[in-house]
Amino acid sequence: MQPRNMSMSGVVDLAAVKAAQEAKAKAEQARAEAARQGGGPGAVSPADLVIDVDEASFERDVLQRSTEVPVVIDFWAEWCEPCKQLSPVLERLAVEYDGRFLLAKIDVDANQMLMQQFGIQGIPAVFAVVAGQALPLFQGAAGEAQIRQTLDQLVQVAEQRFGLTGLTVDPDAEPGGAPADAEAVPAGPYDALLEAAVRALDSGDFAGAVQAYKNVLSDDPGNPEAGLGLAQAELLQRVQGLDPQKVRVDAAERPADVQAQIVAADLDLVGGHVEDAFGRLIDTVRRTAGDDRDTVRLRLLELFEVVGADDPRVAAARRALARALF
Repeated sequence: MQPRNMSMSGVVDLAAVKAAQEAKAKAEQARAEAARQGGGPGAVSPADLVIDVDEASFERDVLQRSTEVPVVIDFWAEWCEPCKQLSPVLERLAVEYDGRFLLAKIDVDANQMLMQQFGIQGIPAVFAVVAGQALPLFQGAAGEAQIRQTLDQLVQVAEQRFGLTGLTVDPDAEPGGAPADAEAVPAGPYDALLEAAVRALDSGDFAGAVQAYKNVLSDDPGNPEAGLGLAQAELLQRVQGLDPQKVRVDAAERPADVQAQIVAADLDLVGGHVEDAFGRLIDTVRRTAGDDRDTVRLRLLELFEVVGADDPRVAAARRALARALF
């Protein structure tokens, strides 16, 4: 099979967003800080950069992980001779790129549904998923120079457009994520800031709550309470002062208006209509394309954060989103 190039030029064009250079600088700073600290908590081993994925683990290991690192998917099969040439190159580059992307290997014989969802006609086929968005990279046994160029573009897009800095790799870490000799690092003294955020929420000072949560996250980006609180505070800030009746009329009269549907979904969620909010945005994803689709998808991911990843309604909506995207 001759390689069939899947150009990344359209994706790179989308990366020309406001403050792209600032986002890149922040990503580089984050990596430098992680390196200075010797990997830090949550570092992964080089062996964890290449994983086997099936239909049962796709949502967790590809869709969810793609919100923190670009996931490159290698569709292969045991009988495919070109796959035996391509796969070792991708695995070596995954380690060489030092956490800039995660390589997910999918055996098409055992995962026919995923092959169909991605519309794959032949293998090897290589895709990427970035923040839930699927991107075709190339098909066939491409040369290493072409692969490197494509991966460089992918990493650049992930940093500039989505702020994804990748994974921190600790060569001494045990497979599974934790360093072999890691010690528990106590959390910072954030109780006062978190309490101030809650008081601000209770008083209707949503801007103050947003800032208080951001103050915590600036020092402790992985703080789960601050992350959840920020998502909730930003949602409440967005709907403050809206006329619910007008919002719902606008959404009903303009089903193709992305912004009208997004605002209505925010109101749905604040009113406790979780499935309605998710369903509205998933339907809008199906009807849209390009930047409009991406805007809706990103808002849906924000609403997932508000409800919480462990909520079964979020898991069901993630599966529906995957079907809508693919």
